Amino acid sequence: MSDLMHRHARSIWLGVFLITLAGLFGALKLPVTLFPHIDYPRVVVSIDAGERDATQMAADISRPTEIALREIPGVTQIRSTTSRGAAEIALSFGWGDDMTNATLATQGALATILPDLPAGTRFSVRRSDPTIFPVLGISLTSDKLDGVALAQLAQLRLRPLLSTVPGVAGVDVLGGAPLEMEVEVDPARLQTLGLTLADVATAIGAANSVSAVGRIEDRHRLYLALVDDRLTSEADIAAIPVKAGTAAGAGVVTLGQVANIRRAPAPAWVRVTSNGTNAVLVNIRQAPSADAVKLVQEITDRLKGAKLPATVKVSPFYDQSELVVGAADAVREAILLGALLAGVVLFVFLRSWRLMVITALLLPAVLAATCLALFALHMSFNMMTLGGMAAAVGLVVDDAVVMLEHLMRRLQDGRGEAEPPSILASAREMSRPLFGSTLATIVVFLPLAFISGVTGGFFKALAVTMVAALGVSLLYARYVLPLVAQRWLTLGDVAAADKAERMTGTLARWYGRFGARALARPALAAGLTAALLVAAGGFAWTRLESGFMPVMDEGGFILDYKAKSGAALSDTDRLLRQVETIIRETPEVTSYSRRTGVQLGGGLTEADEGDFFIRLKGGSRRPIGEVMAEIRDKVDKQVPGLEIETAQLMEDLIGDLTAVPEPIEVKLFGDDDAELVASARKVAGAIGKIGGVVEVVDGLRVAGDAIEIHVDRAAAALVGLDPDAVAKQVEAQVGGTVATQILAGEQVLDVRVRLPQDLRSRADALGQLLVRAADGRTTALGSIATIRIAAGQRQITREDLAPFIPVTARLEGKDLGTGMQQVQAAVEALHLPPTIRVDYGGLYAQQQQSFSDLIAVFVAALLLSALLLTLLFERWAYTIAVIGTVLLSTAAVFLGLWLTGTELDISALMGLTMVVGMITELAIFYLAELPTGATLTIEELLEAGRARLRPILMSALIAVLTLLPLALGISRGAGLQAPLATAIIAGLVIGAPLVLAFLPTLLFAISRRPSTNQNGE
Repeated sequence: MSDLMHRHARSIWLGVFLITLAGLFGALKLPVTLFPHIDYPRVVVSIDAGERDATQMAADISRPTEIALREIPGVTQIRSTTSRGAAEIALSFGWGDDMTNATLATQGALATILPDLPAGTRFSVRRSDPTIFPVLGISLTSDKLDGVALAQLAQLRLRPLLSTVPGVAGVDVLGGAPLEMEVEVDPARLQTLGLTLADVATAIGAANSVSAVGRIEDRHRLYLALVDDRLTSEADIAAIPVKAGTAAGAGVVTLGQVANIRRAPAPAWVRVTSNGTNAVLVNIRQAPSADAVKLVQEITDRLKGAKLPATVKVSPFYDQSELVVGAADAVREAILLGALLAGVVLFVFLRSWRLMVITALLLPAVLAATCLALFALHMSFNMMTLGGMAAAVGLVVDDAVVMLEHLMRRLQDGRGEAEPPSILASAREMSRPLFGSTLATIVVFLPLAFISGVTGGFFKALAVTMVAALGVSLLYARYVLPLVAQRWLTLGDVAAADKAERMTGTLARWYGRFGARALARPALAAGLTAALLVAAGGFAWTRLESGFMPVMDEGGFILDYKAKSGAALSDTDRLLRQVETIIRETPEVTSYSRRTGVQLGGGLTEADEGDFFIRLKGGSRRPIGEVMAEIRDKVDKQVPGLEIETAQLMEDLIGDLTAVPEPIEVKLFGDDDAELVASARKVAGAIGKIGGVVEVVDGLRVAGDAIEIHVDRAAAALVGLDPDAVAKQVEAQVGGTVATQILAGEQVLDVRVRLPQDLRSRADALGQLLVRAADGRTTALGSIATIRIAAGQRQITREDLAPFIPVTARLEGKDLGTGMQQVQAAVEALHLPPTIRVDYGGLYAQQQQSFSDLIAVFVAALLLSALLLTLLFERWAYTIAVIGTVLLSTAAVFLGLWLTGTELDISALMGLTMVVGMITELAIFYLAELPTGATLTIEELLEAGRARLRPILMSALIAVLTLLPLALGISRGAGLQAPLATAIIAGLVIGAPLVLAFLPTLLFAISRRPSTNQNGE
């Protein structure tokens, strides 16, 4: 192999150069996104059935739709919320299912049942993916233009301009109102002429027509004959005849004589503001494979050339690329700082600047090749792949250090010989331990291929990145570094290493004295060490807090709110103006936007609810958690009647994508509605008393009040009417009737016929509305109907076709595991009726599933490490001793997490799993120094420890220092990897000494047992 490497050295150099060049090209082409691409197995169906009672809506539309959708193959759960005239049904599928086919199957099922549903029912189907939230949100405000004009600018100018930017999945416009033609009739004049609103609507519809009546060929031309009577303006509408006299000399009454005709905003129960000013928001959503940073930059460039009126101010209220860039910068800084610290360690232990340069050149070459692998696999730079690169820096440098240290040791050992030892031959000696140690780290990632969910989607990206980096690092350390060392290392480097041995020599002497004492009584020493660490780890475990996703500062958060059910939009707006004052007075806030009647991510929303997105300043400021808590406390005290919930955007986004938006969700099932409602109130009251449990919502969300009109059939029949005729006439007078549509430039405008505002704005005025029978008789609505206000029409929620109420809450200053234990205890203490079934969902359910998956990964990693050790050494004693050392190192992880106040979450559990591979790697280097004889002596164990003392300490120090910047999580967006880095550091700080001290002791204790085979094992 040495001769082969020597003969093909030039080919190896050229190959490394080409791979590095291709990797740099791939890095420039890789898209930059926030998260890895994950196919979330959720499809959401939105239903719009006009104005309809919630109970009737559930019976006529929601339930039949649920039954049909439940039969779709692959559906694991179905959950619905039904409100007045609208419903939302969420379908959950299995992770890994083809969501394109699932979406098509959902649309097919809806098309099948649509003919059986009430007329006018409309469906929309959307997959749950990160594109439901914008990558960039901009606000349009003006002190000259109203909301209608701003909405027109957004719809007609910005949407076409921005939709053509590569990578844009959609452009949504929120706020303002569509423009329409309003025909406001005079009821007195209509009554004089014997007309109704229906007559006016019919006349408008009949007057607006265009029909092709045939083709005519004349004088060598072919013509299409059109009867074109299209309406194009207010004047055309005003000229429509609505009544013609029958007497001689009688004239024609036109619409303009009985109605006021003007352009006006369409009815909309939505209010949008930005920084306290009425605004129109434009949300730009990105395609899943788009580059967020490049996309935002291209959109910004397009906006500069939009040539909007000077009075229109364009401001970003949300920019996801800031978080992406912040996370990327944090990881890049961690890589650079980690590499610098690794170089310092290398210099301290070997005192050779050449070795530092060699390692410094190896690291970017390996990372470039890793980028090439990501490019080939159609992945992206995101928080997980970048975190994987940062976490791999120490391991990459470690491969180089182990090889270079071994080469330096052989050169030191060969001083004074007639012929210096061959560098390439010395490198061959490290092949087995180098390949084995790298495989020990790689195999722990293999079980990740078999887990799903958010955890699998996130950490598969990290695993692929690290496996690629480690694979390339292994090949470079084995086949490239020896060639570099052969040409570049000199006797001066050997002399420098001799000077550095003064420090390691002292450590080696201490190690020898300590090891000799421990090995004199190995069972006692190993037992005491194990007992101490197990006790410390168990103590930390019982006090360790747990969570789901790592807590990080995203630089902005969502504030969801709900006013008193049924509150008028103007009253809700008045309360929210007070909230806006609180937000503006918070010094950390740089901007905010507010939506009422609609939400940032869409979904079923009433006019008394919505959300804020609050953007914080960069740089030095209070932690985002403190800002959120302060705003929430002030709103609770200063704005009574407003329920609020706060969450950072990623938490809210992941919650929406996985149908578990709240950390705590107590699901109550039961068939007795009154009993279910009472139980929900009891549960909400009980968990609201728990310290740290905040923003408790009892799930009894009321859509609003209703005005019920009960027609007296007998009284109506006496005047020639029936309930259906009355309902249609009242609908036309209150809500208005869209009689037709006209073309105005590029827009199609509705023509709405309605009564004046003062006749339909109050509930007590409804009784004065006139209804007309077929024979022309008119009567007041109040004389044939009873009109009353019905309060509290509650939204109806079901899961898997069963009625249920979700009681939700969030946590403040309390970890998820502790909070849920206290919630479960409080619910059990209530002794709810036996007919009420209690289940727990929310992020807690997702946490439990993720923990279960990662524990399985941890166990599988242990077993695979055991298999690898057995394959490398074929000695049971080695395998048992290493696995025991690894398990004690995991106890140190729990201790480290507890001491640093880090929650045990999915990131920390992934770090715990990686500790298995990294400690096994160090152990393999130690075991490779042991003789292959049947028995082990104290001197052989100590000699192996002294020989591997320097490389093991260097490897551990380098790994710790390269991960330290990630563990500190100082930069914005870096917090996602902090628990992982903290877990690994804690494991290595204790694990490396265990490999040098505990492993030989345990190995000697096991090896001294009576032999059972020819190997003495």
